[in-house]
Amino acid sequence: MAVAVERISSWGPSAVRLLRASLSAVLLSAALAASAHAGQYQVYSCRTPWGQAAPTEGWSPSSAGTAAITLNTCSQAGGALVAGLGDQIAHTSVDQATWAFVSLPFEHLVGADLWRASVLHGRNSEEASWYQSWLSEPLAPHDFDQCDYKLGCVGRGEPGDPMWAANRVEIPSVDLGSQISVNVGCATGQGNAECGAGFGDPSGYAAVIYLYAADLTLEQSAPPSVSSVGGELATAPVVSGTSDVAFSASDPGSGVYEAVFSVDGLVVQRTVLNGDGGRCRSVGQGGAASPPAFLYVQPCPAQVNADVAFDTAKLSDGAHHLVVSVTDAAGNAATVVDRNITVDNSVPAGPPVPSGEGAPNGTNASPQASMTVAWKAARGERLSSAYGHAQTIVGHLAGAGGVPIGGAQVAVLATPRYTGAVTAAVADVRTAADGSFSLQLPASVSSRTLRFQYSDRIGAAPVATDTLVLSVRAALSLTIRPRTASAGHSIRFSGELAGGPIPSGGKLLVLEARSPGGAWLEFDVIRSDARGRYHASYRFKFPGPAYYQFRVLCQAEADYPFATGASRVVGVLER
Repeated sequence: MAVAVERISSWGPSAVRLLRASLSAVLLSAALAASAHAGQYQVYSCRTPWGQAAPTEGWSPSSAGTAAITLNTCSQAGGALVAGLGDQIAHTSVDQATWAFVSLPFEHLVGADLWRASVLHGRNSEEASWYQSWLSEPLAPHDFDQCDYKLGCVGRGEPGDPMWAANRVEIPSVDLGSQISVNVGCATGQGNAECGAGFGDPSGYAAVIYLYAADLTLEQSAPPSVSSVGGELATAPVVSGTSDVAFSASDPGSGVYEAVFSVDGLVVQRTVLNGDGGRCRSVGQGGAASPPAFLYVQPCPAQVNADVAFDTAKLSDGAHHLVVSVTDAAGNAATVVDRNITVDNSVPAGPPVPSGEGAPNGTNASPQASMTVAWKAARGERLSSAYGHAQTIVGHLAGAGGVPIGGAQVAVLATPRYTGAVTAAVADVRTAADGSFSLQLPASVSSRTLRFQYSDRIGAAPVATDTLVLSVRAALSLTIRPRTASAGHSIRFSGELAGGPIPSGGKLLVLEARSPGGAWLEFDVIRSDARGRYHASYRFKFPGPAYYQFRVLCQAEADYPFATGASRVVGVLER
């Protein structure tokens, strides 16, 4: 603590106030750290540990004095979050540039590995003012990784080699709270004495610190909550075929992630409830024992309405104990279903269903058969759905007088909704003893027309048909870098369409912007490549301050099998 006191006493009053302001979250962080049984997840910022570019959600710049410079170049080769002091500019005792990470409410940091490098200039250790770089977080008794030119330190790590081992700094977990920052500043011990200039730095900095990558471990104290539970798995005493559980879930921190099905104490299924265009997807490579890792501080949606299918054919007939839980991205869980169920996928005793040409198709096969099919999630023939949601179809087959036809094959044909699409058989479903059947469509399907056909004899023409129409909204991701810009500077857009097939010449996309609460205005039309990836940029022409929201719109076209859909909304501050 003596080191910190000595250092603070040499700063001017304004600098001391800045330092004190950084301690405002101590009490809240300490309270969060005391919570038990909290889940954890990792967030990669600027660059992943294996060198790939990553977003910088949760990081924000701040500056004091005219010399301070903050830049986000993480999307560029060798890029970083840059905090610097410009050369050839008069410096005062409060010049400081900072990049700070602040966790979400109900969360705090329990681990932090940073890859950084700094460079400081100066003339000699006898100057009245000098340059410093340091790391800080509110619960530490002193700053970390301090480099002080007055004490002979001219830099840390190796600039230009982001993931070099000497650039890595591990912050002790006992000192972490709700935030962490990288800083560079001009310190003075004599009034308003200025830091020196005129050092001829080729990058234009008298002092600079680069944050190339951050591997942050966050702990969340609050679990998700569940409401409106329904579906066969929650209520039916006997289940068969593909059954479902429906519920609503919300989470105050990392977001709603997975539904986990456990039967008789063993996990048998995990389902990501809403991938959110790829945001809600673990990118970790540490194995099952490591926390999941994401590229965003809040990777998953805060609220999800889910209807999750489960194939009971995975289980033996008879009694089982079923537990369905919903987890957030940190691994905190809330129980959706905890009950005993009976599984019965047996077909009534009788002769086996022949499979040869012309053989009867099912018990009670009839040329007067009638068939009905319906969406489990909606009424009517048509259903509009977001991409990534697995939809379930239920149906019933009966003969004359309503007698159920059991053990029958029902053919399912699909025609994707784009020019030139070919109708093809996609599945055969078999009816249960009561004539019922169900089919779960993959979450990745496109818009299509589905036709169900029953023939009373194998290989014969259909005697009963029914049709459903699925309209799937296009899904696409959006990343904007940097999130703060000024007049004369550009922001860059990038992302990818989630579904296909993509037209060979790419897909037209519309860039839109608005002020919060205002109408969306189109400002550019771009085209993706053949894999659905896109890039664009926009240069601000007028001075701020102003706050804008952006999105990318994928409109329905004849050569792309999806309805109109939009990316998430991303905000940008123009200074």
